[in-house]
Amino acid sequence: MTLATDHSGILIRPVQYRDLESIDSLTSNSLKAEAGNTEFSLTEQLQQVRSWYGLLKFLSYFPNPFQHLFSGYVAERTESGQIGGFVQVSPFNSSRSTWRVERILVEELAIQPDLVTDPKGIGSQLLRFCFERIWEARTWLLEININENNLLALYRQNGFQPLAQMTYWSLSPALLAQLAENDPDLPNLLPVSHADAQLLYQLDCVSMPPLMRQVFDRHTKDFKSRFLMGLINKIQHWWLKRGVVSGYVFEPQRKAAIAYFQLILSKDGSRPHQAELTVHPAYTWLYPKLLFQMAQLVQGLPIQSLELVSADYQHEREEYLDQLEAERIEHTLLMSRSVWHKLKETKLERLQLSEMLQGLQPTPRTPIPSRISWLKLSESVDVATKSTNGDKGLEQSIDLPEKGHHT
Repeated sequence: MTLATDHSGILIRPVQYRDLESIDSLTSNSLKAEAGNTEFSLTEQLQQVRSWYGLLKFLSYFPNPFQHLFSGYVAERTESGQIGGFVQVSPFNSSRSTWRVERILVEELAIQPDLVTDPKGIGSQLLRFCFERIWEARTWLLEININENNLLALYRQNGFQPLAQMTYWSLSPALLAQLAENDPDLPNLLPVSHADAQLLYQLDCVSMPPLMRQVFDRHTKDFKSRFLMGLINKIQHWWLKRGVVSGYVFEPQRKAAIAYFQLILSKDGSRPHQAELTVHPAYTWLYPKLLFQMAQLVQGLPIQSLELVSADYQHEREEYLDQLEAERIEHTLLMSRSVWHKLKETKLERLQLSEMLQGLQPTPRTPIPSRISWLKLSESVDVATKSTNGDKGLEQSIDLPEKGHHT
């Protein structure tokens, strides 16, 4: 078991079954730490973890698609044994070079403005523990609501920088019914299969700025659906009464995918429909057509709104949603941090000035010949050799012409 302690009496360790109740009690003060349109709230996820904890614990010991389905660490006070914080992390891509901070919860007293930026605070210790112990991660990624100033200060204190601004939109059922009356006119709309992973990967790369492409670090296998994972997803969607429809627009001349969408339908009307949309920057005229297509797909189901997201570099998408008078429901900030060098920050903080000056004090030792001394020694040897063999060399230089003359 991986543990970490410091002088403030905080023990950081992997989450255990006995910690689930304490983590659930922290959500009442830290629900705002969950940013973005998450599929499940932490309370719903903790209920599932309680039911399948034994299986999840067994799967976490060896590489498999569900190894990090619920990975997290808690900060426990050694004196009282109480849980003061919790962080949940997960790999963002298949190569696990980029990891994501799903959520971070800290006790109410630790969210005060004067304590949140403390390097020895619970939040900072949890983040740095993840940076040091998860050796696969070269880059960390997270999403936070722009109104959470205290948590933004915590992330900035630990090296996170803004990457993109995200806006979550909601299309009302009346607006969806109005859009469904239009004809999408998408003759090259094809269903997504396992063989289309390369096309979707190329579309994903061209649809985002270079910096985001580097942070996400996706590959072709990120767009391939594994058999076991696909089977589990189908069972989960059946249990939650949801349906998934996906497709992409193929350009025959360029032989490339120019747009992609995935729509998660709520068949019982318990939650809004959710859409994922990717469009090639040179084909922004596809935004209305794809929304027409998705609006037609939700017709016939229980009345519910449709939610989708746009980034600040997708100007055409935001302008079109503004024209439709869609509702902005949330603004978030996507942040990233690089840990390529894996610096031990906690050790650097404990390093005192006296320890740093020890390396500057002279210590008695045997002198090592330098390059200059070796050059001088070689020059003296050459001079001695020439003085000893000078006459012999002179004779040889005189005899050579004579031998050549006789020949």
